[in-house]
Amino acid sequence: MFSDTLVEQATTLLHACRKAGAMVATAESCTGGLIAGCLTEIAGSSDVVDRGFVTYSNAAKNAMLDVPVAMLEEHGAVSEPVARAMAEGAIVHSCADLSVAVTGVAGPGGGTAEKPVGLVHLACAQRGGATEHMEQHFGDLGRAGIREATIHTALDMLSRMVSRRPAGT
Repeated sequence: MFSDTLVEQATTLLHACRKAGAMVATAESCTGGLIAGCLTEIAGSSDVVDRGFVTYSNAAKNAMLDVPVAMLEEHGAVSEPVARAMAEGAIVHSCADLSVAVTGVAGPGGGTAEKPVGLVHLACAQRGGATEHMEQHFGDLGRAGIREATIHTALDMLSRMVSRRPAGT
């Protein structure tokens, strides 16, 4: 289901999380649960993956992750503030130490001049720590290509965050 490269990347991340004693949660919009799916593709991942939130609609982002309606109305779902709020909401509503959130325009339609197809906002949150944000402009790689690039980037962000944690914390 997932490329060998993605499975290898997810396996490496899970190993690093085990070493650091860190649990992970995902909050996904444009990937529709594929990040959690990639992580749970690896047998034994339940000792690291706490849960995944698929919050495709604005109502789900608000109900499941406490993303404020006013924020969604002001900035739109595909924005830095919403990605950050999703990641932080995943921490609050889970037992995870780390979370990753993604929201973007996977296409083929739905893009605008301001928010074109291929724009993705990602955020990683850490319980008791800072939330990091990354904006990616993948371009029009096609829906599958944008989603795959987003998974790679999300796993990379989580890997960098877990690598900065002391072992067992």
